[in-house]
Amino acid sequence: MKEKDVYDSKPWLKHYPEGIPSSIKYEEICLHDMFERTALQYPDRDALIFQGFRMKYSEVSEKVNALASFLATAGIKKGDVVAVLLPNMIQTVITYYAVLKLGAVIQMNNPLYTDRELEYQFNDSGAKMLVTLDLLANRMIALRKNTKIERIIYTSMGDYLPPVKKLLIKLVGKKKGLRADVNPAEKVYKWLDAVSFINGVPDVKVSFDDTAVYQYTGGTTGQSKGAVLTHRNLCSMVQMYGAWFPTLNRGDEVLIAAAPVFHVLGMSAAMNLPMYMGWTAVMVPKPQPVDLLAATRKYRPTVCSMVPTMYVGMLQHPDLKKTDMSCYKVLTSGGSSLPVEVLKKFKELTGADINEGFGMTETSPQTHLNPFGGLNKPGSIGLPYPDTDVKIVDLVTGEESMPIGKEGEMIFRGPQVTKGYLNKPEETAKAIKVGWLHSGDIAYMDEDGYFFVVDRMKDLIISSGYNVYPREIEEILYEHPKIQKAAVIGLPDEKRGEKIKVFAVPNEGAMLDEKEVMDYCQEKLAKYKWPSTIEIRTSLPESNVGKILKKELRKEEEEKRAKG
Repeated sequence: MKEKDVYDSKPWLKHYPEGIPSSIKYEEICLHDMFERTALQYPDRDALIFQGFRMKYSEVSEKVNALASFLATAGIKKGDVVAVLLPNMIQTVITYYAVLKLGAVIQMNNPLYTDRELEYQFNDSGAKMLVTLDLLANRMIALRKNTKIERIIYTSMGDYLPPVKKLLIKLVGKKKGLRADVNPAEKVYKWLDAVSFINGVPDVKVSFDDTAVYQYTGGTTGQSKGAVLTHRNLCSMVQMYGAWFPTLNRGDEVLIAAAPVFHVLGMSAAMNLPMYMGWTAVMVPKPQPVDLLAATRKYRPTVCSMVPTMYVGMLQHPDLKKTDMSCYKVLTSGGSSLPVEVLKKFKELTGADINEGFGMTETSPQTHLNPFGGLNKPGSIGLPYPDTDVKIVDLVTGEESMPIGKEGEMIFRGPQVTKGYLNKPEETAKAIKVGWLHSGDIAYMDEDGYFFVVDRMKDLIISSGYNVYPREIEEILYEHPKIQKAAVIGLPDEKRGEKIKVFAVPNEGAMLDEKEVMDYCQEKLAKYKWPSTIEIRTSLPESNVGKILKKELRKEEEEKRAKG
């Protein structure tokens, strides 16, 4: 790679609005220490709100220490892994900082994952303990024997609710699927017992470069990779956020925690950021349009990070007309590409600007964002954050820098970039070369230093803000006794960003229909990975060496759409 090129001069810096530094002097403070400091600064401020239940910073801190004490007594020590299987709720935040306080490692999981997906991630991470919801506890108790998990803590939606809602959960929660009885089992504990435990918290020395989180990029065997994220990665990211929003006030904002915190975007932007800044975070377990709009009307939030599907959903909901969005100072979008039409229509109907950014699990998660108070280019992912080096390099060599306006692979270097993948040295070597993380995304930079993503080198599908790996679904399909060949592609979808289409070729003489394949996928895969369309074919386009040509399949679908 050349010593000097256009990217070395960082042309994006000249478009930083006033107040955003070109470089940050990072405070080397670990995530749990960061939270504890905030709790001391704002003890009486509401830290978390869940379904109307409010918990002050001092109260959250008390619960963090109690849970840390319980975990330590249960044998959790520095370097051990604790898996978390929870939606956005108060318990998730408490667990996160309690585990980190012991120098242990968090492994977040999507509650929508199937047993197969969870088993793989539990085993790959080496998780020793699991914190989950009563609704999932019996499944996890049964699954435990296939993993290294020794102990399970389960909580209920009703553990932290206002009195009336708590009573309703108790009376009708089981019938409505909001609570469940948990079968008695060894080394299984109730949440409220665990956070009532007081036996002192061991003083564990945790360094800025210690691992904080194993964050998996996708589901199940063959595709899922655990990005190793350190305190340095995640806390640097939070400090970048703080620098990017110089007009936001410490201890004086309300944030809607809409993005799931088991996803790295939610973890950083909807949990670590408000806990760093002393803001109030309104936890939304199911970020449906009606809930997001209701929370906006009730709490008058000033900050929110969402995925495109949430904005699309709100645009299509009738309650948008009766919701005043003027309270928002900051609205960001990440997780997948935000259609320009959605951005424009949202501005037209609400008066609110959405600033689009870009990131990856491996970058904790963000590298770019359109600036606030500066030029916001629709369709662009914006400018790199301070101290984030970005280049566009030749797609073939991966080294030669591309000129302004020319497409190539986008690569990154910065304090938020992972040091690699857990248990996967070969994958790490492929992704990180000479200190640069290769994104696999095709992009270009314009003359102002704004970046535009135009395509993906990989076949990754981003549906409703979730990463879906075609190979994962294909591996499942190949296990079907009637399927000879299979291919999975993503197709544009106005609501979800992309939808999933499956092509299947049955074994000779086998009778196979779309419903059978769909039922099979729904049984084996998390809901957001279910295909929208199944096509049964006699053959698939292949190369001379038998590789299925997905490019040709996409071309066929484009031609179909063009014909209407």
